[in-house]
Amino acid sequence: MEKAKNPFKAVTDAVVDKAKNIDAVEIVKQAVKLPIVRVNRSNFLRKELRKYYPEKVVRKAIKENPASAGVSRECVNTIARQVINYETNKVTALSFAAGIPGGFAMAATVPADITQYFAFMIRTIQKLAYLYGFGDFELNEDEVSDDTMNQIMIFLGVMFGVQGANAGVKKVAAAAASKVSKSLAQKALTKTTIFPIVKKIAQAVGIKMTKQIFAESVSKVVPVVGGVVTGGLSYATFKPCAKNLEIVLKTCT
Repeated sequence: MEKAKNPFKAVTDAVVDKAKNIDAVEIVKQAVKLPIVRVNRSNFLRKELRKYYPEKVVRKAIKENPASAGVSRECVNTIARQVINYETNKVTALSFAAGIPGGFAMAATVPADITQYFAFMIRTIQKLAYLYGFGDFELNEDEVSDDTMNQIMIFLGVMFGVQGANAGVKKVAAAAASKVSKSLAQKALTKTTIFPIVKKIAQAVGIKMTKQIFAESVSKVVPVVGGVVTGGLSYATFKPCAKNLEIVLKTCT
């Protein structure tokens, strides 16, 4: 007598097949195309800083950076925590909604879920970077320059705890703080050992995300309950990643 197939295993296999072997670079390229991903540096800094400082300080912070404008580190840290909480709550709520479909319907949503997750990661990267003195990432929906992609991958590496990424951010921070032009700073970074490790960082991020999405995908097989579990997993994984980046930016800027 033929043994009955396990429907749960069939569904999880279908979902995991969609989630495995993530190409982090390709996911970032897709995420950048989403309207939600781009953060206007000037608008963001103005919105956040005008709660605490007069317009003169805000304008200088936009023209240069918050620190040189006299914005206290305590204020920057406070806004950073607010940013992390806000973006975590947003991605958690969307993950819950995405987790409600059950069964094989989940397999079709996995690529979009991953792209959306990365989009919120990149949003958080931009906001924290702008607070701690970095320049505009110059993201556009058509394509991402190699320099911008390298920088994003280094920041993602920090968020996921990839070895070597912290040193990369410190180098980028040093270049951002220097008085040389952006193009010269990028050229200098390219000659260092930082950007050559980007490929390794991208691979490591892909592996870590594969493991995470595997856990989320399996939890999402059961409708409603899956949504609750998935939202919880997103909260539990997204916030620590954002905090990792915040901690490193505090120490290198």
